[in-house]
Amino acid sequence: MTTDLLYSMATSVIFLSSTGVVLSVILIFAEKKILNYGPCKISINEGEREYTVQGGSSLLSSLSENEIFIPSACGGRGSCAYCKVKVLEGGGMIGPVEEPFLSPEERKDNIRLSCQVKVRNDLKIEIPKELFSVKRFSGVVEAKEQLTYDIVHLKIKLLEPKEISFVSGQYMQLESEEYKGKEAVIRAYSIASTPSQTDRVDLMVRLVPNGICTTWVFEHLKARQKICLSGPYGEFKLSDTQAPIIGIAGGSGMAPIWSIVNYMIENGIEREMTYFFGALTQRDLFLVDELEEVAKKHPWFNFVPALSNEPEDSGWAGETGLITDVVAKHFPDTSQHEAYLCGSPGMINACLNVLTKGGMPEENIFYDKFA
Repeated sequence: MTTDLLYSMATSVIFLSSTGVVLSVILIFAEKKILNYGPCKISINEGEREYTVQGGSSLLSSLSENEIFIPSACGGRGSCAYCKVKVLEGGGMIGPVEEPFLSPEERKDNIRLSCQVKVRNDLKIEIPKELFSVKRFSGVVEAKEQLTYDIVHLKIKLLEPKEISFVSGQYMQLESEEYKGKEAVIRAYSIASTPSQTDRVDLMVRLVPNGICTTWVFEHLKARQKICLSGPYGEFKLSDTQAPIIGIAGGSGMAPIWSIVNYMIENGIEREMTYFFGALTQRDLFLVDELEEVAKKHPWFNFVPALSNEPEDSGWAGETGLITDVVAKHFPDTSQHEAYLCGSPGMINACLNVLTKGGMPEENIFYDKFA
């Protein structure tokens, strides 16, 4: 193959790629500027709230502009599938981006990704009522504490609004800033503080290799820096039954369990609870002293850390092996318990298997699964 031919082929590829980019820009411009959809009405929950917006934007952003914040970990790019709402009228056809995220049951029930639904006419939608209480907050990082080599504890003082009402187990969405060519993104993190601390939220963030938001937190976010976040989100919370509790977490999944445990202490809730925390080695453990102190003071609480990859000669005297095996050893019969889980999707799926195998009904297992 000659040099001239290679140059010609490369030039053609560059031309076609550039043409594609230009056409995409033109289409976006045409959608937003040239095509005038005029004012469109969004009716929520049978008219409980109604907003008139300028057509052309996504349903997600149109709602956000009116301070209705739908969960979205990917910032509206159609890759997280958090922003599902029920679109009863006016949603148009399901597009190729959202199609893989919708089950046949969800399609039948008119569930859509709000980031992919364009507001081109009047819409009627349904959303969970609790989303009406979600707000966008500004805050300042009062402290950034290293818990392990890959987990930091952010203590955030709220500035505007100055107070928040939430339930232990819920999460916030943290907005990163642009850095080194990386765009701003939104990611979800469970709240580690307790509801009694109305003027603040604490988050535990685990470093994800090449993660845009976590890299920003670890390498660029400083103490005294102002940030933006929204919330609270989620239905993960302590039930009002008296069933004994099995808590299972790993890594930054510590956050909501830590909040729940402290909420129970503050409110005199003495339900029997065993909390299993899974880690690879001792360097992945944190808050051990604090949790062991809780166990000493409160007979209803038991803390069981377990290491799956600890060297045999380390002197570790605690539990070893996969956290699911440790749970099964302590609780072969789980039929009378409730479980509260927080960790990776893989860990949660494995825990679901072992708990249901022990006889626990699925409706007694509570969790938020973050990818």
